[in-house]
Amino acid sequence: MRITVYDVLSYLASGMTQREILSDFPYLTAEDILACLAYAADREGITKLAS
Repeated sequence: MRITVYDVLSYLASGMTQREILSDFPYLTAEDILACLAYAADREGITKLAS
């Protein structure tokens, strides 16, 4: 099974905690969630630089 970065970010944005996400998707780790956040931050930085 796979979950997308978009899905993880959407869950966080909707108010789910990391603990809830990890409980619902036991194959994910806390490091996976942090990687999603780092990816989003990096993409935001690239978008601002391209403007």
